[in-house]
Amino acid sequence: MSNDPQRPAHPAFWEAFVYWLKLGFISFGGPAGQISIMHQELVEKRRWISERRFLHALNYCMVLPGPEAQQLAIYIGWLLHRTWGGIIAGTLFVLPSLFILAALTYVYLAFGDITFVQGVFNGIKPAVVAIVVFAAWRIGSRALKNNVLWALAAASFIAIFAFHVPFPYIVLAAGLLGFIGGKAMPDKFKVGGGHGASSKQYGPALLDDDTPPPEHTRFKPMYLAVLLLAALAIWGAAMLMLPAGTLYDMGEFFTKAALVTFGGAYAVLPYVYQGGVETYGWLTGTQMIDGLALGETTPGPLIMVVSFVGFVGAWTKQIFGPDALFLAGFAGASVATFFTFLPSFIFILAGAPLVEATHGDLKFTAPLSAITAAVVGVILNLALFFGWHVIWPRASEAAPFSGGFEWFYALISVAAFLALWKYKQDIMKVIGACAALGLVYTYTLGA
Repeated sequence: MSNDPQRPAHPAFWEAFVYWLKLGFISFGGPAGQISIMHQELVEKRRWISERRFLHALNYCMVLPGPEAQQLAIYIGWLLHRTWGGIIAGTLFVLPSLFILAALTYVYLAFGDITFVQGVFNGIKPAVVAIVVFAAWRIGSRALKNNVLWALAAASFIAIFAFHVPFPYIVLAAGLLGFIGGKAMPDKFKVGGGHGASSKQYGPALLDDDTPPPEHTRFKPMYLAVLLLAALAIWGAAMLMLPAGTLYDMGEFFTKAALVTFGGAYAVLPYVYQGGVETYGWLTGTQMIDGLALGETTPGPLIMVVSFVGFVGAWTKQIFGPDALFLAGFAGASVATFFTFLPSFIFILAGAPLVEATHGDLKFTAPLSAITAAVVGVILNLALFFGWHVIWPRASEAAPFSGGFEWFYALISVAAFLALWKYKQDIMKVIGACAALGLVYTYTLGA
């Protein structure tokens, strides 16, 4: 943790490019893990952005449809290097995942026997549990600065865990309570626990709490108009380029899916399942579950499972004939990914200038502070969900602790959490060590 009193220099475009590319390869752990990785690197180590501005951007991304971690990368890339910085950051966040998932899906479809891959995943899954718990602790320790925010986090956890309240309703309720609380108890809803909280820990940031907004972040109606027209033209041109049939159906379907992903990937999975399995017959229900397992344990947003759906669907339909199955699959994966993620760029590049203008205004920041508190409870619920599936993999909701306790994977989770929390180990090293342990354990059991 740096206490260097000097404000860091503005990163060159290519320095940022290399970082976003690296992030695309190490962004395991779902949104909580990915946000934790970005916080550790961008707020604590590099100090490109202060914690208060980081949380302000994150809270905006939380209320949008789509993958919030990727949208946060777009937002920060845009802050640093204008529109192209945002486009590069968002693209590199998902591009490695597209290629990795396409390769794994090909192995899955062509060979079926993926013992090696399963072994690696068996080790990564408990690491993911640890990363998500660690993310809840990190965000909570910084965002929950008083009893009111702790109570919001607890209420959020109870709402989603015990009563299965949909995430969008939790966000809306938290935002409303924050708006009211910002007027009634303004001191309780300051982002980041008050001015200067982050600078005392990490040193001054390039984009600090009191840094004037860069010129390119100011709202300009002409920029917004040009951006929306360009986005519509790109979407329309892409749709016109798709041949009638499977790929065109995918373009339409995943555009709709992108606009209903409030609440993250788990909220939209039933919609993707219904369309991919029941409506279009691109894949079977079992394949969808296998795709979710692959999506959970590869870098990138969990909603990248859409690229698996696109790959399997185009492969199954043999859209380029029986001799070009990999090409068909990759085309399907690319179409699904492009149309799912295009709206995220539009939401951020269009809305971020308005959001930047509010980062010091309590009537806007108070609802977002409340949303951050609520999200801590949601992340904790996600950690329990992952942990339950990893440690009791054969259990059901009717019998939640049946089917045997996976003590080895529980130990991996505990060890991974201690490595991250107590020993401040790099997330990628922890994932690599856990993958190796899972591989050895899987082959030992299979021997």
